[in-house]
Formats: sequence, structure tokens, C-alpha cells
Amino acid sequence: MTRHARQIALPEIGVRGQVRLSQAHVLVVGAGGLGSPAIMYLAGAGVGAMTILDPDGVETLNLHRQPIHAGRVGRGKAASAAAFVAALDGDISVTVRPEALTPANARALIAEASIVLDCADSFAVSYILSDACLAAGVALISASALGTGGYAGGFCGGAPSLRAIFPDLPDRAATCATAGIMGPIVGMLGAMQAQMALSVLLGLSPSPLGQLVTLAPGLRWGGFRFDGALEPEGGFRFIDPDWIGPGDWVVDLRGMDEAPVPVTTDALRGDADAPPAPPVGARAVFACRSGLRAWRAARATAAHYPNEIALIATGDTT
Repeated sequence: MTRHARQIALPEIGVRGQVRLSQAHVLVVGAGGLGSPAIMYLAGAGVGAMTILDPDGVETLNLHRQPIHAGRVGRGKAASAAAFVAALDGDISVTVRPEALTPANARALIAEASIVLDCADSFAVSYILSDACLAAGVALISASALGTGGYAGGFCGGAPSLRAIFPDLPDRAATCATAGIMGPIVGMLGAMQAQMALSVLLGLSPSPLGQLVTLAPGLRWGGFRFDGALEPEGGFRFIDPDWIGPGDWVVDLRGMDEAPVPVTTDALRGDADAPPAPPVGARAVFACRSGLRAWRAARATAAHYPNEIALIATGDTT
């Protein structure tokens, strides 16, 4: 226990709290800019087990905000993060999952976790995790960072879901690749995720579940509680490509240059801003890379189409 002596000295933690942390299993989805500080501080705090999920590799241009991967360029991020944890505390059990989070694997991954951290900074991943965590009753700590700002929040696990605060997506959104990101900004929000997760695992009061913390340009912190927020009715759900059925009407919103092979062989091609009209009675399925265009097309279609509409975020495909 000498490793965690300064932490155990806190009256709200003590030996009992440290034992609780040592028995926790944390699922971390994304080992990049948000995941790096979250993984570092969760490991430092002595959580007993982690599952780290990330399909990508370590790249030099990302190291300014992903310092735990230093010296491991080209290696998978999940395996690199596991190596960092092992060097920091060899008693922590780490499961490496070099794969993307999808509607198909989310439920099983969450079932093994005490708490889930959404560090992928992906619209689709956030909604897939929120839907699955809400159904399973598991707490979700989600964050997003861009430029010089962002947010971190505690959802599900008895609190409202992410959809209760963000029921709709923006028409268009920038990314770290297009808008840029400062390393310390994403580091602060990832560290905030770790602190929120530890507070939930320790049962500290007030709970960060039902709380949103915001960081605005100029280092202006803010936020609010949303304990009483209502879950929205309806809403578009993400499905796995393997869940496409024979009666589904599918539109791939990616261009031929982006995706020469459509999401399914009989998929139509379409424009998110002027999607074709689906036939009466079919489930409409819109697919794109991030889910943003699919959501936009679904919103336009739902205005005059009464049947189910589902979304697919294909991610980066070759």
C-alpha cells in the first residue's frame, strides 16, 4: 500500500476506498489524447483492471497530446498504453483490444466493466456507449475536446444519458485534424475523466454522474448539473453493418472516392443534404464514415417518413 499512501491518507478514501479501487474494472474506449491522461491517472490510482480498446497505431503527429506513447511510434495504441500501465504498476491487469467500438461489441464489453470511459472523441462511439450503458445501468464518463475547449460529463449509471443533454448532432463539425487541438487542453479533460471515474468508483458525494464540466477558450471553466433531465423520445440509433436485414433500404452517403465498396452490395448512393425518399414500410438505414452525415440525412427523412431509421458509422475503411 506504500505506492498509494498519499491517496489512502485522504479521509474520503482510506484503506477501504483503496480496496474498492483495486477491485474495479475500467473500460477505456480510446487511448489517444483523452485516453492518455485518463489511463495514466487511473493506473496511478491503483484500479485493479483495465480493458483498453483502440484500433489505431501510435503516430508522431499525435504525440504532443498522447505522451504515454513516447518511444512506441508504429505500435498499436492499445498495446502501447498497456505497456505504459505495466511499467507504472505491474499489479494492474490490462486487457488489450485493438479494435473499434461498435454496436456489435459494446454490450459484452460494458458487461465486464465497473465503469466506462468514452475517450474516443467520436459522435458515433459516444451515442453507442451511452445507449448501451443506459440499458446496462453502468456509469459512463464521456468527454470531447477541440481547439482550446471541450467538456467532460458523467452519464448513465442512475443519471440521465448523453442523449438527455445532447439529443441531436450538429449539422457539421470540425475535427482535431481540421481544426487543431492543444495538448494541455485535451490533457486537462482526460484527467477530469479520470477524477470523475475515481469519484464514482469510490462513491464520493456529490457524484459526478449528472454533472457536465465545460472548458471554454481562455481557460474559462463552467458547467451544470442535469440530474433531472428527461430522456428524449425516439432518436436515431446506430447499428452494425452485419445487422442490415433483407428488408432494409440502405443509402451509403460516402462518395465513390471515399468508399469504392458500399456498406452493403445493394446500397444506394446518396447525398446527406438531399437524401432519396425511402419506400413505404422499409427500415431506412443511412451510412457514412463518422455518423454525422447519416444523422443529418435521417433528420431530413424523419420529417416525412414514419418508419424506423437507423444509422451506421463505418469508420475509416480501406
